[in-house]
Amino acid sequence: MSAHETTFPPDFTFGVATAAYQVEGGIENDWAEWERAGKLKDPHQRCDRAVDHWNRYEEDYGLALDVGATAFRVSLEWARIEPERGRVDGAVLEAYRERLLRMKARGLRPVVTLHHFTHPTWFHRDTPWHRPESVEAFRAYARVCAPLFKGLDALVISLNEPMVLLLGGYLQGLIPPGIADGPKTMAALENMVRAHVAAREELLAVLGRVELGISQNMLAFAPDRWWHPMDRALVRLGAQAYNHAFHEALVSGRLRVNMPGIGSTRVDVPGARDSCEFIGMNYYTRAHLRFIPRPPFIDFKYRDTRGRGLTDIGWELWPEGFGQILGELGRYGLPVWVTENGVDDRDGQRRPSYLHTHLQQVLAARARGLDVRGYLYWSLLDNFEWLEGWGPRFGLYHVDFETLERRPTPACRYFKEIATTRRLVPPEAVAQPSAAR
Repeated sequence: MSAHETTFPPDFTFGVATAAYQVEGGIENDWAEWERAGKLKDPHQRCDRAVDHWNRYEEDYGLALDVGATAFRVSLEWARIEPERGRVDGAVLEAYRERLLRMKARGLRPVVTLHHFTHPTWFHRDTPWHRPESVEAFRAYARVCAPLFKGLDALVISLNEPMVLLLGGYLQGLIPPGIADGPKTMAALENMVRAHVAAREELLAVLGRVELGISQNMLAFAPDRWWHPMDRALVRLGAQAYNHAFHEALVSGRLRVNMPGIGSTRVDVPGARDSCEFIGMNYYTRAHLRFIPRPPFIDFKYRDTRGRGLTDIGWELWPEGFGQILGELGRYGLPVWVTENGVDDRDGQRRPSYLHTHLQQVLAARARGLDVRGYLYWSLLDNFEWLEGWGPRFGLYHVDFETLERRPTPACRYFKEIATTRRLVPPEAVAQPSAAR
């Protein structure tokens, strides 16, 4: 493959991504409790009905097909399936099975996440991640979910962005469970690796084989002061702990994390070695790290170093970091799936350029020999963005949050052009309908 390749192979997958709490609506879980406690950036916002994907899933499958997608990433909502500890809602399992079967029947490969940040309301009280009981709780959940995947050829993700959950929920206390405790962070990290292994065992017992991995948020890092040795050291430590430690544990069986001033762990996890079939990565931006001489010893910021302008959520536009991290993933010798990549673009005009520059990096990585199998854009729809609430707009489709009408943005036509022709062309080469938003 040429280093300047502009064509994706016929078996490359273009798809879209969502997550249950952010789109389904009507879910009672730990995030719903967090909102009622006024802990979002806007304490008056609520997810509530979200964008009603629970009832509009057929419509949304159609929207995915309309942009040329052949895969659709969803998550299962643990709080729907097991609203009380030990009580499984069979009707919800049947509903999820029907949705996945319909997805498959319409030509969309299911990409299914077991855990995408949220928990049943009982979880943090009875089996929090920093206690060993969490592993068996997750095992039991995976066991009841396993039959959902029969005959689907699904790509399964055990855990979405475990390091984001741990840093936000266990170190900074900004998201559920709202803990700020270094040793508990390390204990929770170990148990999440064990939970992945437990889920794998349950899925294999039912299915015989499974394509299983995690989706890891991966940041490009840079020293805030290029000349400062401590800033440069933080970049090395941050990249290893944040981007790679979890993946390395699932490949080597050894979890090694060192976060000075916070905690460290060195443990061999039984069953973790070779416990994934692919590497899942989510990429959005780059962070500049600065050493500060007091706990937690690290500060970070997003900087517009090239005059490109920050995204509407305030993140640096840095596709070069996407290419850098894709290159780093070659160390694992496994297929790679881009399970999330997207931009908060509230007027919808910058997203085609974002797609172009980031898909260039995918092609370049493939040209270097990396086995990148697919690219899932985050997200099909504008949705509820966690602490940010209803402000950001990542969707290929603009959603009117009052009427829930879905309308295509200019990126829809551009995404479809690439997904259906397999050729990466500049956005200006794709004509836009005059009525597009």
